[in-house]
Amino acid sequence: MTLVVSACVSRSGKSEDKSLQPADLLFHVSDTTNEVTDVTSGMIDHVAIVLTADTVIEAVSRGVVLTPIDSQRCQTGYYIIGRVAGVDIDATLQRARSFLGKPYDELFLPANDSIYCSELVQLAYVDAQGRPVFEPVPMSFHDSTGHVTDYWQAFYAARGMSVPEGWPGTNPAELSRRSIVRLTGDTLQMRR
Repeated sequence: MTLVVSACVSRSGKSEDKSLQPADLLFHVSDTTNEVTDVTSGMIDHVAIVLTADTVIEAVSRGVVLTPIDSQRCQTGYYIIGRVAGVDIDATLQRARSFLGKPYDELFLPANDSIYCSELVQLAYVDAQGRPVFEPVPMSFHDSTGHVTDYWQAFYAARGMSVPEGWPGTNPAELSRRSIVRLTGDTLQMRR
């Protein structure tokens, strides 16, 4: 049974959600397919990091920003709460905050000054020794048949690039399946 956790704002202006913990991950599950879900396993297309019961840090089109939980950008679908084992929460959140203001990486490329959503997670999460807990994996822009989708071929061609298939990176759906991530079974539904 899935518990629906309300993220409605109370009259005091504080979130009524009691189950979120700092450094939890919010994985957005889309209710329709899109260019991300077409090339990843499952319907997860975005991830954000919980800072407080009221705020997440995420990489979106405006860059790496703080966002009130009650105003998440995705208005369809729902969020699954993921808890990451073996992390230094304070160091992780400090690292995540250090990326505030960085531009969004619409090209999904490693080692540049821009950051996409799951890259923020991969860069921020560290263990007690300061070591990253999410190693990069080969990026995939192909569908279940192994064909790089027309969307991604056209996307990169319009930018004069080849598709960075196999380059080191990450994606939200893949992060949700890592052994150190425990999906709590709770979902967060944004209400307007």
